[in-house]
Amino acid sequence: MSDRDPSEFLTDEAAAIQIESGKRLVRAGDRGLSLGERLTGALYRLTWRTPLHGLRLNGRYPLKLLAVPEDPVAGNPEAGRQLVEGLMVRGRERLALADVDFTGTGASPALATHIERFAWLRDLAAGVSRTEGAEIAEALMRVWLDCHGTQVTDPAWSPDRVGWRMLFWAAHAPLILSSTDLVYRSAVLNTLARGARHLDRGADRAPAGIARIAAWSGVVAAGLLIPGGDPRRAFGETGLGKALATGISADGGIVTRAPADQVDLVELLSMLAAVYDVRRVEMPAGVQDALSRAVAALIGVQMGDSALSSWQGAGPISAARIDAVVTASRVRTRPLRQARDWGYQRMAGGQTVVVADMAPPPPSRIAKGGCASTLAFELSDGAQRLIVNCGNTGGTSVIPADLAKALRTTAAHSTLTLGDSNSTAIHADGTLGAGVGSVEVDREELEGGSRIDASHDGYARRFGLIHKRTLALSASGRELRGEDALLPAPKRRKVATSAFAIRFHLAPGVEVTPTADGQAALLRIAQGPLWQFRCRGGKLSVEDSLWVDADGRPHATQQFVIEGEAPAGGTSVAWLLKRAG
Repeated sequence: MSDRDPSEFLTDEAAAIQIESGKRLVRAGDRGLSLGERLTGALYRLTWRTPLHGLRLNGRYPLKLLAVPEDPVAGNPEAGRQLVEGLMVRGRERLALADVDFTGTGASPALATHIERFAWLRDLAAGVSRTEGAEIAEALMRVWLDCHGTQVTDPAWSPDRVGWRMLFWAAHAPLILSSTDLVYRSAVLNTLARGARHLDRGADRAPAGIARIAAWSGVVAAGLLIPGGDPRRAFGETGLGKALATGISADGGIVTRAPADQVDLVELLSMLAAVYDVRRVEMPAGVQDALSRAVAALIGVQMGDSALSSWQGAGPISAARIDAVVTASRVRTRPLRQARDWGYQRMAGGQTVVVADMAPPPPSRIAKGGCASTLAFELSDGAQRLIVNCGNTGGTSVIPADLAKALRTTAAHSTLTLGDSNSTAIHADGTLGAGVGSVEVDREELEGGSRIDASHDGYARRFGLIHKRTLALSASGRELRGEDALLPAPKRRKVATSAFAIRFHLAPGVEVTPTADGQAALLRIAQGPLWQFRCRGGKLSVEDSLWVDADGRPHATQQFVIEGEAPAGGTSVAWLLKRAG
C-alpha cells in the first residue's frame, strides 16, 4: 500500500491550470405533468378516433416512393434468421411470431417498441435473402394493417412511433412492397401517406427530446420520399430544428440524460441523413451539427471496453451496438470530456477511464426511469471494468419489477448515501421527486492529470448537509484519488448525527480482500492488474452486490462500503485507488 495519506492531493494545487470556471446545473421544478396537461394530452389522443381526424388523414396516396434510402445501421443476422424460424428476438427476450399482434400483449416495453417501430426489418434484411425476408415482412405487415391500418390509436400511432416507422418502412421498402398484390401495396403506401398527415398535425405534441425529434424526422422523411412533398419537407425542417434546439443540450446530450436515448438520437439522425443522401439533397447544417455533437457526447460515456457506462435507465449497451450507430453517422470525433449541460464528465489517463454523473437527474416530465445517481462514477482499466453502477434493465421483462426499481436507487450507484435514503426521491409510481436541485461543478486540468470538484444539495433539506465529491485522476491513470465530504448546508436545520455509506460496486471478475485494519483492500482482476484501495475517515467492509449486463442478465458481484457517522458540523472521507503493477 502507498504510505501517502489519500487526502494529500486535495491541497496540492501546484501548477493547476483552470480550463473552465465552475458551473451550477439546476434541475427545473419537477412536478411532472400537471393534471391539465395530462387531460389535454388524453383528449388529443381521443380525437384520433373521431371521424374528423379520419377525414384529415384522407387524401391522395402515392403510387410509389421517390427513392429507397439505405439503412446505415447494420442489423443482427442471427436475429433475422430467428424470424424465419418463427421467433422475434431482442437481446434475451423471445416472442413467437404467432403471438405478435402489435398490441404489446406478452412483450416488455422495450420489445413492444422494437416490434412497433419495425426495427426488426433491419435484422431480417441482414439475416436472410430478400425473397425469404419479404415473405415474413409482408405477413407481419398485414397483421399490423389489420390492427392499426385504419384505426388510429395510441400508442401505435404515437408521433414518435410513426416517425420511426416512416424511416424503417422507407429503408426496407423492398421487403414490405415486393408483393404483386396491388391492394396490399396500395394499403401500405396509403398508410405511409396517412402517417405523414398525422405527423403534420401531431409532431409537436410529442414529448420533448427523442420522441419529438423522431416525429419531426418522420415529417422530413415523408417530405423527401412522397411525391409532391417539398412544402412538407420545408415545414418539417423548421419543426425538426426547433425539436433539436429543445431536445438536446449545447454539448449534444439528449435532455432525458439517458445514454440509451442518445444511441437512438444518433441512429435516428443517421437514418434521416441517408434519406437526404438518396435524394441527393444536402441535409441542413443545423441537423448535421446536432449529429456531430451527439456522437461526441455518446462516445464520451464509453468505458474502456467500448460499451457504455450505466446511467439513467440504461445498462452497459454493447460495444457492437455503439460501433454500429457511430459508424452509421459517418462522424469522426473525439469523446466529449466535459458534457457540462448533459452532465457527464470523462477523465482518461493511460488505460484508465472514469465517467462520472455530475448533474441533477432529469425532470420527470421529460424522462421515465430516471435514477438518483448524482456524483456516482464508473472506472475501467483497459477493457476490464473495475468500479461500476449496478446497471439497469432498459425496459426489458427479464428482471423482476422490484429489482428494476431498486437499480434506480442511489445505493445501486457508486456514490454516497446519507441516512440510507436516495439523494433524489423515487415515488411509488416511478417518477422522481424532491432531492437534488442543483449541482456545482468545477474541473481543472493539472500537470499530473485531471481533477473535478462537484457538490449537490440532495440531502440539504432532510439532513442539513451538502455532499461534495472530489475526483483526481493522474496522467498515467494509475491513481484515482477522491474525497467525499459532508458540509453544513447554509440556512438549513442540522440533524444531530447521520449515518453515511460510500459504495464502490465492483464489476464481475473483480475479487476484493479487505485488510485487518478496516482501512484498505486489495482488488484482484483475473489475469489482470492488482489495484489497491485505502481510505481514511470511515470503516471499510465488503458486501454482496450485483451488476446487470448489456442483455439484462444479473451477475452476482461484491461491493466495498465505507461507513461512518456525520455530525451536524459535517465530516469527510479521503480515499485512494492505486494500480499496482
